[in-house]
Amino acid sequence: MKVLAVDTSTMMATCAVLEDGNLLGEYSLNQKMSHSENLVPMIKEVLDSLKLHVSDIDLYGIAIGPGSFTGLRIGIATIKAFAHVFDKPIVGVSTLEGLAFNLSFNGIIIPMIDARRNRIYTGIYKWEKGNLNNILAPTIMEIDELLELLNKNYNNIIINGNAVNIYKKRIMNILGNKVNFAPIISNSCNAASIAELAILKQHKYNYGNYFNLVPDYLRESQAQRELKKKESGS
Repeated sequence: MKVLAVDTSTMMATCAVLEDGNLLGEYSLNQKMSHSENLVPMIKEVLDSLKLHVSDIDLYGIAIGPGSFTGLRIGIATIKAFAHVFDKPIVGVSTLEGLAFNLSFNGIIIPMIDARRNRIYTGIYKWEKGNLNNILAPTIMEIDELLELLNKNYNNIIINGNAVNIYKKRIMNILGNKVNFAPIISNSCNAASIAELAILKQHKYNYGNYFNLVPDYLRESQAQRELKKKESGS
């Protein structure tokens, strides 16, 4: 089975192709949110290099957020279009779960995506008997609130994601020797992780309907918030 997966939820756009447990190719580019221009050419380059066509793909995986509203819309719309045109199954995967899946760590895994204004998208994950379990569901919170929660309840912690460099000093000041930081290669969104999770989720939950696949923003977009303000007259 050939799987094409994409993650455009952050500034890192990434796509990968897996087949029968092997990574055939992966393309990642930190491109400052120009996903609308570069995503399809990236996918085409990977597939062309592998002498594959989009119609050869058996399963599509897509990161559904949280993350950039614009980036998520571009990635999801692209993959949904492929799945629709070629009538193939599609599986949505949490960006936070994908980040956590990058790490093999015998402790608590904390993916962190910058949500601006001292807030982060985050969750708490832990490997148990070969399965990545979600202890705290994906959420948005103040960075200090998360650090207080971790400091009170956990000791063996590893953190990854694009918010690490923003808050690294604050994290160290609060958590000290309780915390580890992921290496750079595990610190960014990775389409290969999304692809593997898509396979696992399709088999476990029989996902695959591209009609009901929607982004998981965790909060309203700025445009939605401004519209509500206008409607309420505030």
